[in-house]
Amino acid sequence: MKFLPQEIIRKKRDGNILTKDEIEYFIRGVANNSVSEGQIAALAMSIYFRGMTSDETVHLTTSMLNSGDVISWQNENLNGPVLDKHSTGGVGDKISLMLAPIIAACGGYVPMISGRGLGHTGGTLDKLESIPGYNTTPDNSKFRQIVKNIGCSIIGQTANLAPADKRFYATRDITATVDCIPLITASILSKKLAEGLDGLVMDIKCGSGAFAESLGMAKELAEAIVAVSTVNTRALITDMSQVIGYTAGNTLEVQETIDYLTGVKQESVLHELVTNICANMLVIGNLAENTQQGISQVEKVLQNGRAADIFAKMVSAHGGPNDFVENSVKYLPQAPVIKQIFSKQSGFITSMNCREIGMAVVDLGGGRRVATDSIDYSVGFSEFAHIGDFVDSQTPIATIHASSEHDAKEASEKLLRTIDFSKEKPEIPSTIIELRS
Repeated sequence: MKFLPQEIIRKKRDGNILTKDEIEYFIRGVANNSVSEGQIAALAMSIYFRGMTSDETVHLTTSMLNSGDVISWQNENLNGPVLDKHSTGGVGDKISLMLAPIIAACGGYVPMISGRGLGHTGGTLDKLESIPGYNTTPDNSKFRQIVKNIGCSIIGQTANLAPADKRFYATRDITATVDCIPLITASILSKKLAEGLDGLVMDIKCGSGAFAESLGMAKELAEAIVAVSTVNTRALITDMSQVIGYTAGNTLEVQETIDYLTGVKQESVLHELVTNICANMLVIGNLAENTQQGISQVEKVLQNGRAADIFAKMVSAHGGPNDFVENSVKYLPQAPVIKQIFSKQSGFITSMNCREIGMAVVDLGGGRRVATDSIDYSVGFSEFAHIGDFVDSQTPIATIHASSEHDAKEASEKLLRTIDFSKEKPEIPSTIIELRS
């Protein structure tokens, strides 16, 4: 059936419901470039203001999913479920690096296709690319081989995976239509479902460092994703009012991952997030009967070293050093300026603006303002204090890693402006706010 893109735009602009055929036609045009950037922008803005029904969002997701390759694992004869998680992004969010080998150690398979950082949020690919030799773009055959033999592989999005979403998102990014629930839902699910999953867990961040700053928006997104997904899906709404773990910055987060997996240091909030997200993945993959059993399995593979061993094998299989876990300090770049940051006032930390902390990492050179920016992998913050911690002139808020004294001074001052203090200890925010399934 032949449609006119401008008539589809007009129909949505006027608040009417688009049919499955109309949505499929438009998305085909996005994929084959017969629909212009201006027309994509116009439809995106119409959806932003007029919204979409659940059925429309399903059709949009399916059309984007089918615009490119959809991976099938049927011929690989895997002896466990294919599982993944997706986070809406945060500051210090290195959970994917820990989660993939943990799930693999528990009997699942994780073909994780991740993105780069942009704006205040860090990207999983940037963290992995700070490891010398790690190839985030193996060919399809190599990717499948690593998943089958090791249990997990983390790579970047290929050109043939949901290509319509890639073009649609690029236009949304420059037309102020990113924060739209139907468009977010279709964008996330089209890429994740293309991995050929049996189950998906969403980590929806909520707070000052999150895409969804309000709980209402986080709940709306959680409900939409669970409703639209075609595989068993759970959504956890989690707190993003403080840095996750104790580092923010690429190599620093990789080192924290190694420390976590090997049991050297496991920050409590990060550990609660990792164990709960992993446990829910094990439940939806029928690898655990309930979340408590799932948490016990996670603890076991952390304690017996199985998860750390799989992480090491994944790094090696992707071209990284064979002894990376044992000798990470030898391989990870170190910033020339490393200094502790002290507050001019003493007291308990009551809040921090995570978005601004993320931008402080970007200012140091550890993130991107535009997609073409290069990254200094060595910079960022470590030993970060948390809400409820007491700091004074002898107890640092964090340690800064910078390329120059000037950068260290500017970023330290910016960091201190993002943090509030009190003489009384505040209530500690809940790590897991809500679960939707």
